[in-house]
Amino acid sequence: MANTKDPNGNAMTAEERPTPGHYAAHALDRAFKANLARLTAGITPAGLSSIYFDWLSHLMLSPGKQLELVEKAGRKAERFFRYAGQTVLDADTPPCISPLPQDRRFQHESWHQWPYNFMYQAFLLTQQWWHNATTDIDGLEPERERVVQFTTRQLLDRYAPSNNPLLNPEVAKATMETGGMNLIQGWQNFVEDWERAAAGKPPVGSEDYRVGQNIAVTPGKVVYRNRLIELIQYAPTSKQVYAEPILIVPAWIMKYYILDLSPENSLVKYLVDQGHTVFMISWRNPTSEDRDLGMKDYRRLGPLAALDAISKIVPGEKVHSVGYCLGGTLLTIVAAAMAREKDQRLASLTTFATQVDFTESGELMLFIGESEVAYLENMMWDQGYLDGYQMAGAFQILRSNDLIWSRIVRNYLLGQRQPMSDLMAWNGDLTRMPYRMHSEYLRRLFLNNELASGRYQINGRPVVISDIRVPIFTVGTVDDHIAPWRSVYKIHLLADAEEVTFVLTSGGHNAGIVSEPGHPRRSYQLRTHHESDAYVGPDTWQETTQSEPGSWWPAWQRWLGEHSSDKTKPPAMGLPGGSPLVDAPGTYVLQP
Repeated sequence: MANTKDPNGNAMTAEERPTPGHYAAHALDRAFKANLARLTAGITPAGLSSIYFDWLSHLMLSPGKQLELVEKAGRKAERFFRYAGQTVLDADTPPCISPLPQDRRFQHESWHQWPYNFMYQAFLLTQQWWHNATTDIDGLEPERERVVQFTTRQLLDRYAPSNNPLLNPEVAKATMETGGMNLIQGWQNFVEDWERAAAGKPPVGSEDYRVGQNIAVTPGKVVYRNRLIELIQYAPTSKQVYAEPILIVPAWIMKYYILDLSPENSLVKYLVDQGHTVFMISWRNPTSEDRDLGMKDYRRLGPLAALDAISKIVPGEKVHSVGYCLGGTLLTIVAAAMAREKDQRLASLTTFATQVDFTESGELMLFIGESEVAYLENMMWDQGYLDGYQMAGAFQILRSNDLIWSRIVRNYLLGQRQPMSDLMAWNGDLTRMPYRMHSEYLRRLFLNNELASGRYQINGRPVVISDIRVPIFTVGTVDDHIAPWRSVYKIHLLADAEEVTFVLTSGGHNAGIVSEPGHPRRSYQLRTHHESDAYVGPDTWQETTQSEPGSWWPAWQRWLGEHSSDKTKPPAMGLPGGSPLVDAPGTYVLQP
């Protein structure tokens, strides 16, 4: 039916109402943009070009900045030629510019030999000049400036001398030593990877890790299933368990078993061995038929349905709720709504690498604007979901040096293969996200930040994090490019619980969470903020909180124990009067 009112609610005349041609034109636009999005990795050319035009316009209106850039270019040229001249006389001349600490492209000693030292020094000076050219532009909005800076850095990284086989001394050395076999092996690696990607198969080596065979093998049963989840109850390994069970809500962006990888690094097994009854949600991998599943469905069929089932299996006991990444965001929404409704089934709330305030979401936020969200919506509208490969590409761009270019050099130019690990195999087990849910998530949480601002509504009423009164335990990771720890730390500003315990652990978004005891080079900082304590900013917190060596898992387990009742007999497996459906890991996790 054609619309009869304009956007302001006024009645429209017959001439003003949209015609069939209007809807046909709109459908054509969506189809065109959906196909274009597949070629541009989901990044909108219109939004990006408008930002660059904005940057260039402001730069053209800044003659002082232009003169400064000319001056900097001259000084950098002088530095380079002075370095080149000194190097001719003394081969041990220190470089005129050093890479950033996280830049490992030029660490090999061969980069300090002629002529490769000239190449990488010239590249770093050029990179530094472009950083100056894309920052501190008078009148340019900070968000747009960060997009220009980030995108320019990605373009420069593409043309780094380390990526060129003719300019990379490590590749030249390997080619001489192997008689070119590294390039032949690299070509074979490329063809194999291309064929796997075209066929939708996981990366090479993933076949060594089989779900239910050597990963995700902690014994348990699927005790409940609906359209969206399977609920796994893990078998106890002790005669006595804590009275309060644990419910883990993983992110649906990937498969649940990152928290149940190999037995030696399985968080689930660790908790079960410490005397906890553990339940885990395993999300179904949606298809185009699930395009209309929204955040409401994920909340109702996910954590709430799981809590209802657990309340029947362990009646009368409160539940320690745990959420990871998106699962933690959803769980926080559920906990706030439960607090509003006086539902007291939660004993505590723990979140891993979870954001609830998206105003400082790191580099991922650079592309979440109206133009980008609308562009993604067109792509998802066409296929009914966001494909896992499309999503993984966006995450890889954030760390292109580590996740794209260094792998290309190693796999295709040096002809080497990095050994596959269980975490890497999990990372290649991709999932999809329904059109409606992901659109709501991007718009309501990322773009509009409704949760942190108290505007996120459930049943026509807002839910606010300050209603949550149960103890909160939050984990952030130092090198997280998806949920930066300072953004995760904002739970201190939003929560009004009696205590908020924050842990900052070494590692990244995934490896920092999968941090089992005995893992080498791990450390963490932990401090509890009480309701009566004054707020401490994140940087001050990091500077003044003592660092502890090792895994944060035991500290969290002690915290869970302190907020639990005495131990008792393990509960029965499954719902009363019924029988478990299938053995863990269930069927949903095996869906392609």
